[in-house]
Amino acid sequence: MREEYVLTIDCGTQSVRALIFNKQGTLVVKEKIEFEPYYSHNPGWAEQDPELYWESVCKATQKLKKENPELWDSIIGVSATTQRDTGVFVDKDGNVLRPAITWLDQRMAKCSEPLPILDNLMFSTVGMQKTIDLVRKKSKANWVKENQPEIWEKTHKYLQVSGYFTFKLTGRMADSVASQVGHIPYDYKKKSWPKSNINYRWNVFGIDRDRLPELVEPGTIVGSITEKAAEETGIKAGTPFVISGSDKSCETLGVGCLDERSASISFGTTATIQTTTDKYYEPIQFFPSYTAVVPGRYNPEIEINRGYWMISWFKKEFSSREVHEAKERNIQPEELLNELLGKIPPGSHGLMLQPYWGAAHKLPEAKGAILGFGDVHTRAHIYRSIIEGINYALIEGAEKIEKKSKKRLEKIMLSGGGSQSDTICQITADMFNRPVYKGTTYEASGLGAAISCMVGLGIYKSYEEAVKGMVHYSKEFLPNNANAGVYSELYNRVYTKIYSKLRSLYKEIQDITKYPEH
Repeated sequence: MREEYVLTIDCGTQSVRALIFNKQGTLVVKEKIEFEPYYSHNPGWAEQDPELYWESVCKATQKLKKENPELWDSIIGVSATTQRDTGVFVDKDGNVLRPAITWLDQRMAKCSEPLPILDNLMFSTVGMQKTIDLVRKKSKANWVKENQPEIWEKTHKYLQVSGYFTFKLTGRMADSVASQVGHIPYDYKKKSWPKSNINYRWNVFGIDRDRLPELVEPGTIVGSITEKAAEETGIKAGTPFVISGSDKSCETLGVGCLDERSASISFGTTATIQTTTDKYYEPIQFFPSYTAVVPGRYNPEIEINRGYWMISWFKKEFSSREVHEAKERNIQPEELLNELLGKIPPGSHGLMLQPYWGAAHKLPEAKGAILGFGDVHTRAHIYRSIIEGINYALIEGAEKIEKKSKKRLEKIMLSGGGSQSDTICQITADMFNRPVYKGTTYEASGLGAAISCMVGLGIYKSYEEAVKGMVHYSKEFLPNNANAGVYSELYNRVYTKIYSKLRSLYKEIQDITKYPEH
């Protein structure tokens, strides 16, 4: 019998990947198209043309088809997973009305008109007035309504990139409940748009129900590849398209994290730690657990804004030597940078970093901090302190999740670009003092979408069965007791106190420099 494959499209912040998986979860072949994460016409803006995302999909799939004709003919289904909180405004024909406002965008709406009295009273009572004001101002729809009312008037649907791809591939303006992560009026606990017209979410995010897409469960066949999409992508017309979920939710599935005893850490542009649970709870009060790809479950998450973006920042600002050498050796600069990690001891000779390069809602005054410089420190120390600092912040997140779930995380599964480095995997095992597992492919979000596609097509009867058949680990990293002890001391005695000690100074900096404005 001829083997059957599924094609998954993974659209991240800096690239699109077209990935072909078999029933065993093996990544058979892939094609990657890179692009700039965004362009900016004003300070703090981060926009991208949605057509660039789509054109990159078409380039990747057409190249796969050209180079793998026999494999291509055996594709039985397609799914897509994408970046989150990137707003696409389209008219009734699906034409893009303006550049997408990406999740990196920092612009603020004015929102001069107050919320209804009862909403304000509710948020004031629970001490969330400032946070809700910030969330409301960060709504992309609110900004467009204020500054480009003519665009909003023409907007038929406000979509995530995932919903835009669903339309481009099938002609249907539908999206997965597991892709609704953003400044939108989604009820995460009930996994739907709010039923009541007086729900506070409508007023906070400023999007009416008619401008939102139809929601469907992951694993649903929402349509098939249209003739137009087939011409542009090379995918056979009529091939079933199966809804999956956002990149982080797919990653959590793709590393095999199906319960609260395990955690999925994504070393992506935004670093996150997630688990999977049957019960809805908020690891940070008033911030939701997201809808999991596995129906009936949730993904409580803590995110570190900017996360492994900081590696790109470090590479750009401090690593010209490694970039030049890597080019001469025809390898990635990260390979050279990761060689530096092993030359620096745990704790980076006392250099401590708090990775608040982008402030979170609960820590609006926060800024990044590097403490403990001495004459011994080099670029390599800074690089290792970035890796350690991100992990310290993720450990904080793990503790919040454990506190709410009342269950200890016993193992960690890694995905994302950082997981390619065995040194980073070992550092993570030492810092969390738990076993760490590395998948056979770091394209975990694509694998998660492939799992959802296989279940939707009936190849596997359940997600549990599919994970058992498709998720495999290449390495296990066990913590070094001595290193774990050093990290535990630094975390408890130093890291956890940095923000409280510096918070007042962060406020003074913001007051003096007026940056950031919010």
